[in-house]
Amino acid sequence: MIQVEELTKEFRSFRRREGVWGALQNLFVREYVTIHAVDHISFSIEPGEMVGYIGANGAGKSTTIKMLTGILVPSGGRLVANGFVPHRDRSRYTRHLGVVFGQRTQLWWDIAVVESFRLLKEIYEISDADYRERLGLFSEILNVQDYLHTPVRKLSLGERMRCDLAASLLHNPPLLFLDEPTIGLDVVAKDRIREFLKEVNRMHRTTVLLTTHDLADIEELCRRIIVIDKGKVLFDGPLAEMKDRLAEYNQVKFFLKDRSQVARLDLVSRDGIRCERIDELTYVMRFDRKLHSTAEVIRNLVNTLEVQDIFVQEEPIEDIVKRIYLSHEVGLRTEA
Repeated sequence: MIQVEELTKEFRSFRRREGVWGALQNLFVREYVTIHAVDHISFSIEPGEMVGYIGANGAGKSTTIKMLTGILVPSGGRLVANGFVPHRDRSRYTRHLGVVFGQRTQLWWDIAVVESFRLLKEIYEISDADYRERLGLFSEILNVQDYLHTPVRKLSLGERMRCDLAASLLHNPPLLFLDEPTIGLDVVAKDRIREFLKEVNRMHRTTVLLTTHDLADIEELCRRIIVIDKGKVLFDGPLAEMKDRLAEYNQVKFFLKDRSQVARLDLVSRDGIRCERIDELTYVMRFDRKLHSTAEVIRNLVNTLEVQDIFVQEEPIEDIVKRIYLSHEVGLRTEA
C-alpha cells in the first residue's frame, strides 16, 4: 500500500541576527541554514496494516505525513502510495485516502455537520445507498447522530473529532492518515474513536498510519511501530518485538493488607529490586527482567508480606521509547 525509499525533505531557513546592527546586516547579507526534516527514511506498509508512527516534537512525523498525502513535495527519494505518486497524482490520489489532522477540521465551520457530509458525498460521488449505510455505521459506533444538525463551531473538541473521523471515511478510502486524532480528548471520547478505528479496519481492511504522542493509542490499535527522531528511523518492527528486545524491567503493583506491612518493605527491596510508593498501601516494585523472573519476585513478595492484590505490568512503552531517543542523542554527540 505504501512504499517509501530514501525519502528526504529539506527546508532552507533564514537565520536572523540579533540587535539593530544585526537587523541592518540582514538587509544586505543573509545567512541560510538547511534543515533535514526527513533524512533518507525507508519503510513499506502492507494493505490492512495499522502502523504507529511516533517521535518527539520536531522529529519529522508531520512532515512525512504531508509528503504521504501530497501536500509537500519530497526533496529526494521515492514514494508510492496505493499506486500513486502523491504530489504528482494529487487530484486522483485524494479520492483514495482519508486524512485527520487533530488540530484542524475539514468540516465547514458555520453549517450543520450533516450539510458538510452531504457536500463531501457530492465531492466524492458517493451513491445514496452507500452514504446511508456509512452514516448509519458512524451513528452506531461514534454516536454522531446526536449533533448532525449542529453547526461545527458549537461542537466540543471530542464531538468535532468524531465528526472529522466520520468525514474522512465517508468515501470508504483504502488508506487513512491520522495525525494526533485523540489530542485533547477525554477518556470516553478516546475509547470511542479507538473502537471505531478497530471496527473500520476489521470490516474494510483499511490501512492506517497513526501519529500520536498518546502511546496508549499505539498499544490499543497497532501491532507495528515506527520510531523516528531527527528525521531518521530508529526502530521499525512489531510492538511486541520492541518490548521484548528493549524493555529493561518489569514491575509488580501490589496493595498491602494494612499499615503494619510498610515497615517490612525493606525485606523485598534488595538485589536491584526497587519499591516505589503510590499511596499509603499501594506500591510498585520494579526489577531487572534479566536478573529476576516475575514468578520469583511474586513468590518472595507473598512469602514476606501480607498483600490484598497483585498486578503484573510490563515496562511502560513511554519509558522504552524515551530510552531509544536518549541513546540516539548520545550516539549523535559521540559521532560529533
